[in-house]
Amino acid sequence: MEHIALYRAWRPQSFQDMVGQQHIIKTLQNAIREQRVSHAYLFSGPRGTGKTSAAKVLAKAVNCERGLGPEPCNECPSCLRITAGNVMDVQEIDAASNRGVEEIRDLRDKVKYAPTEVRRKVYIIDEVHMLTTEAFNALLKTLEEPPPHVMFILATTEPHKLPATIISRCQRFDFRRVSLEEQAAHLRTICDKEGIEADPDALQYIARLSDGGMRDALSILDQISSFTDGQVTYQQVLGMTGGIPSEQFARLAKAILEGDMGLLLELVEQLMQEGKSADKCLENLLYYFRDLLMIKMVPGADQLTDRVLNPAEFQDMASAFSRERLFEIVDTLNRYLGEMKYATHPQTLFEVALMKLCSMHEQGNLAVPVAAASSGSVPAVAGTSSGADPGELDMLKRQLAALEKKLEQAIQAGAVAGGRDHNASPKLQPAQSAPRISAAGKMPPQVDKFIASKDSPDFSAVYKQWSVVLQGVKEEKVTVHAWFVDGEPVSVMEDAVLVAFKNTIHRDTTEKPANRQVIENVMAARLGKPYRLVTIMMRDWNEAAQKSADQPGKEELRLEHEHEAAGASKEPWIDEAIQLFGEDLVVIKE
Repeated sequence: MEHIALYRAWRPQSFQDMVGQQHIIKTLQNAIREQRVSHAYLFSGPRGTGKTSAAKVLAKAVNCERGLGPEPCNECPSCLRITAGNVMDVQEIDAASNRGVEEIRDLRDKVKYAPTEVRRKVYIIDEVHMLTTEAFNALLKTLEEPPPHVMFILATTEPHKLPATIISRCQRFDFRRVSLEEQAAHLRTICDKEGIEADPDALQYIARLSDGGMRDALSILDQISSFTDGQVTYQQVLGMTGGIPSEQFARLAKAILEGDMGLLLELVEQLMQEGKSADKCLENLLYYFRDLLMIKMVPGADQLTDRVLNPAEFQDMASAFSRERLFEIVDTLNRYLGEMKYATHPQTLFEVALMKLCSMHEQGNLAVPVAAASSGSVPAVAGTSSGADPGELDMLKRQLAALEKKLEQAIQAGAVAGGRDHNASPKLQPAQSAPRISAAGKMPPQVDKFIASKDSPDFSAVYKQWSVVLQGVKEEKVTVHAWFVDGEPVSVMEDAVLVAFKNTIHRDTTEKPANRQVIENVMAARLGKPYRLVTIMMRDWNEAAQKSADQPGKEELRLEHEHEAAGASKEPWIDEAIQLFGEDLVVIKE
């Protein structure tokens, strides 16, 4: 006997055979029982959810020879012939291949004739969104006012493509995706009746693969049962469908958590050797971390996802990550997944995405208590072992040093401001406005040490590589480069590079934390060791260097600006103009 595919052999023949659409079944049964059947219906929803099957069952119910009832009898000649497709008055039309206006005009002409074999003519138009605009226009009037013996049932997976004039003439029913539990139960029933032995985990995984479509689930079950001679196991389903077990995702997540790039690359190579596709691996890994985030943030979230087979394992893994880290991982994976479709080498992009995750640091681990910062000690980082990554320690040290510098600058600024207020002349206070606080007035601490180190070998090495640093900043973020290129390195002291700016606004913009971070990352990468960025105005640097050269035993040859050589003006508004616009844009005329 010829084999019939499971999705055809188990196609619903009555409303009670349908899975997961109780809200639609009950409405249609009540309408048939009360003889309030509409002349036009619109069935919309994902593929494999029972739209066409429901249309055929409805056609049998309104034409059953035993009278209108909530279910067709499936025994009378009309029901049997409609099931076999041998009734000319019940037509199923494929709109994808009959989408032109001529086919719809022909249908419109035939509608006026009375049925010859059954009680009502039923036209089932499948994939109705494929009709052309002209075909829809030809169907409008007939759909709105058909003869009393005609019923239209339109089925589509994309209802948004239908004109509003068509939708408004139909009763619309939205078919939903079949839930995981309903699919697994239906698959178990079919396996019992077909003599197929299947593990519960295997059926649940098949249901997850079908994405809510019952027809897809039955097709996968049919394929796997043929391959395994009626013995369906979880591992066989994974091997046949190219799926990845959750244990491998757990190993990937553990390697990301521990920062083990070697293990990550080994696992990726193993997946590729097994024939997995890089884009599917990345997509499933994104789903895995999404589930971890849901379980961590929402109690009882194992009911919110169809991918969790063992919630206890997910709970343990979710507790190992912080919320911020999970948000960053999901965001990064989503971005790389969008780029994957354009990638020439998907495996390479997959590996880069995992290495990116491996190098990310939790924001919470970078927070440093004030007491620890003031004491200058590096606190232990929560969640890390004693063998921490040297890069993490360097970053923590740089951040501690930056905090110390900012604290020292704040203390100095407060002391200077207090001294000015204390010594200010009462006569000058009413006439003078408060000075504008900007980066122009900021002098970096330890300027004397920077002046002493301005001819050091470290500065020479940095100065030679400065064009490489500028190019790196440009490649990383061109907007930061546009402001940073105004600066020029003038000294290097230990782990700090002093950069002098001619224009105040360029210095202010460079000092922003986000821009500073970009520049310091590039300097660490291009100069071979981490450096802090310290800024100063060029005129302040020249003045400080000149004062140092004027001291006994020191001489310095220095180029001066024209108006500097003649003597800087003592007028306060001239100094303010220079601070606002820079020396290059200010011309002093006598």
